[in-house]
This record gives sequence, C-alpha cells and structure tokens, in this order.
Amino acid sequence: MLVPDPKVIRKLLTRYASLRIAQAEKERQAAARELVDLSYTLCVMMGVTDVHEAIAKADALLADAARTADADGESGLPLAV
Repeated sequence: MLVPDPKVIRKLLTRYASLRIAQAEKERQAAARELVDLSYTLCVMMGVTDVHEAIAKADALLADAARTADADGESGLPLAV
C-alpha cells in the first residue's frame, strides 16, 4: 500500500482548515468549490470516502511520521511547509 507524503498531507490539512475558517466567516462559492475538491483529494489520498475519516487518518499518519522521525533522531516535520 502506498503511503502519502506527510508533507503533502500537512499542506492539504492546512488548506482544508483555512478554507473551513474562511467559509465560517463569509461563505463564497469559489471557496466552497475548492473545499469540495480538497475534501475529495483528502479522501482519495487516505483511501476513505468520508472527509472526517480522512482527516482522522491524516492526523494519525502525521503523528506516526513524527514518532518515526523522533525515533530516527530527526527533528520531525517543520511546522511551516
């Protein structure tokens, strides 16, 4: 099974969160379309059909990547991508 690059997943999750916040402040059709597309992309990359499940799996992937990096003596993923 292919495992998505944690840096790519982090970038997608960051964009997803930004869009959700923007939509909560003021709904815009362009942002809504991008949010739908991004939700689909997250689901495909994580191998699920529900965006909430995709986010949970993505969070677990990032946590595992951080643990692996710590065990390897690396500093882990940078906060800014």
